[in-house]
Amino acid sequence: FFMHSGFILLESGMVRFKNTQNILVKNLLVVTVGFPCWYVIGYPLAFGATDRPSMFAGSKFFFMQGLWENKDALRLWLFQGAFCTTAATIISGAIAERTQLKGFLTFTVLMTSVIYPVVVYWGWSGSGMLNFTNDEGESKS
Repeated sequence: FFMHSGFILLESGMVRFKNTQNILVKNLLVVTVGFPCWYVIGYPLAFGATDRPSMFAGSKFFFMQGLWENKDALRLWLFQGAFCTTAATIISGAIAERTQLKGFLTFTVLMTSVIYPVVVYWGWSGSGMLNFTNDEGESKS
């Protein structure tokens, strides 16, 4: 969460004084809205590969079901959630002074619950469409 503090300082220094409050609110919203979206739907789409996985997105661990017993999975959830919200925060700085709060809030929900998780599934889950498999279907990436 220290990254978000740094982004707040960076973005506040790059905008006009009258927009500083808006930047503070946007960065606070990213964390307070982004993490619940990651909790409910983002993590399952990103890392919820089943026995017969889809090439598009995961489909288990909704509401972190079954993860409370595994401390490594909880660490992964928190670590990846921080990167998920950081991705939305970076966009916040790129569009500072250019959008209304409603539009940014809508984007944050989409980014943390669909866009980032699906891309993570493709590349990092080992089951997505960017995963290389041989002719026998074994993962080689």
